[in-house]
Amino acid sequence: MVKQNQILSIFGECRKWGGGSGVKPLTEGPRRQRRSPSVSPAGCHLPIWLRKMERIKVCLLPLILTACTATPAQEAAQQAPLRIASLNPCSDAILAEVADPAQIAGLSSYSSDPASSSMDIATARRFAALGDSVEEVAAVRPDLVLTTNFMAPASARALERMGMRLERVGMAPSVADSYAQIRQIARIAGHPERGEALVRRIEAALAAAAPPPDAQPIPALVWQSGGMVPGQDTMISQLLARTGFANVAGDMGLKQADLLPLERVLARPPQVILTAGNLHGNEDRLLRHPALASLTGTARARLDPSLLWCGGPTIVRAAERLAEVRRAMTRTTPQSPPLKRRGSISEAPSSSEEGVGGGGRPHNILGAAR
Repeated sequence: MVKQNQILSIFGECRKWGGGSGVKPLTEGPRRQRRSPSVSPAGCHLPIWLRKMERIKVCLLPLILTACTATPAQEAAQQAPLRIASLNPCSDAILAEVADPAQIAGLSSYSSDPASSSMDIATARRFAALGDSVEEVAAVRPDLVLTTNFMAPASARALERMGMRLERVGMAPSVADSYAQIRQIARIAGHPERGEALVRRIEAALAAAAPPPDAQPIPALVWQSGGMVPGQDTMISQLLARTGFANVAGDMGLKQADLLPLERVLARPPQVILTAGNLHGNEDRLLRHPALASLTGTARARLDPSLLWCGGPTIVRAAERLAEVRRAMTRTTPQSPPLKRRGSISEAPSSSEEGVGGGGRPHNILGAAR
C-alpha cells in the first residue's frame, strides 16, 4: 500500500518537474452535480488527507501506479520473516538452499554432526547450532521457527507467547511431498523462485539416474543398523524404484523401521545389499556377519545413512549414489540370468547359478558412498 508521505513526496516531485501549472485539473469542464466530499468521482471512499488535496495532477497517476506495482517475488520478500530458525535436519538442508544467509538465525544441532547431518557440514557450521530447548531458540531471537511435528506442546506455547511463529515440517515420505515442503519453505523465506530452481535440480537428477526403459528392476535390500529396514511407503523406497531397483523389504510387507532377521535374508537373498549403518558400531555386526559370505549371488554396496531420511537436496545425492551402484552392477554382471520370483518377492539367482560376485563371497562394489 502507498502511504501518505509517499504520495506527497511524489506530488512534490511532480511540481518540481513543471506539472503544477501547465496541466489542467481533471475536474475542469462543465459543471456537474456536487458530490459528497467523502466520495470520489468513481464512488470510492478516499482518505481525508487525499480528499483535502485541491488538485490531482495528471502526472501523479502513473507515478502512483508504479509505486503500487510489485511482482509476486517482491511481495513474498517483503512479507518474509527477518530471521528464521530451523530445528529439523530436513528443513535445515532446504532452508540453507532457499534463504539468504542473513535470514538464518540457526539450524538444528543435528546438521552440525556428521553422524546425523543431511547437508554439507561446513555450511551447517556457519550458523548457530540449536537444540530443542526454548532457551536456545529464544537466544537467537527468530521471527519464525521451522520445527518437527514432535515438538513438546509446552515448548511450542512458550515460543508462541514470545511472539515467534511456528511452522511444522514433517518427514516427507515421497518425492512429491518433498517438492511441497521445498515450496513451503521457499515461500516462507520470501524466495519462491529459489524453491522452483531446487525442484528443477531434483527433477534433472532423477531423470539422469533413471535406468534404461527396458531394464529389469534389481532386487535390493537397504539394511540399516541392527537389521532395521526402510519398508514400503518411504522416500528411499520410491528412490530405489526410480533408479532401477526393487525394494525387497517393501515386497515382504515390511514398513519403516521394521527389523529383518539375518535368517530371512539368507533364505531369500536379494541381488544387492545396500548397507546403511555405522561402520564402527557394534550394532552393525549383523551387516558384516560371516554367514553373508555364502550369498554368492549377492553384491554389497555402501549407502550413507544420511541419504535415507530427508528429501530436498538430499534426493540429488541419493539418486546419484543409487545410479552409481546400479551401473557398477550392470558392468559386473553382463551375463546375469533372469531373476526368479518366489511368491511376491523378487529374488536373485541361487548360489548354484551365476550371479553378482560369484566365487564363494559376496562381491563388494563401490564400498564408499560419495
